[in-house]
Amino acid sequence: MSPKRILDVTFASLLIVLLSLPLFVIALMVKMTSRGPVLHWSKRVGKDNKLFLMPKFRSMYLDAPQLPTHLFKNPDAYLTPIGKLLRKTSLDELPQLFSILVGDLSFVGPRPALFNQDDLVKLRTERGIHLLVPGLTGWAQVNGRDQLPITMKVKYDSEYLQRRSLGFDFRILFTTVVRVARRQDVSH
Repeated sequence: MSPKRILDVTFASLLIVLLSLPLFVIALMVKMTSRGPVLHWSKRVGKDNKLFLMPKFRSMYLDAPQLPTHLFKNPDAYLTPIGKLLRKTSLDELPQLFSILVGDLSFVGPRPALFNQDDLVKLRTERGIHLLVPGLTGWAQVNGRDQLPITMKVKYDSEYLQRRSLGFDFRILFTTVVRVARRQDVSH
């Protein structure tokens, strides 16, 4: 097992234990404020372009289209009563700690594309980015998130591929925490 994988498993396990009460409270709030399951399972493109199901706390109503949020005409119309808070604080992402445990995700890597983002998948494959385990956060995430056009996301993902190291991962994680705390680059 690589040092990165050991750190992923160790920190994901620790965070799941430490955050078990908040995870339970969020799940309860999702269930109490809208009809449907607590988790939304999003079909994503993982390492080697293999599809996997990625869990998130459900922040949208069941009739929301399966599109990247930035392509919605009015994303707020699909958000549940607690959905906006979950997205602004990135708390909807917490169930992905379990995806890190099973190896579908890493803490840091290119953010996994939706199953229907063929243009993004194609560009990443051309540059070898598809060989990486996708991440909960990544270099493109901390440099613009949803505001970045696909070509810029791929540019940052390619840069991550070239520069990847544990030190760079820690820098990205630290920057992610700062940006989430400031709610920077979170549009929905």
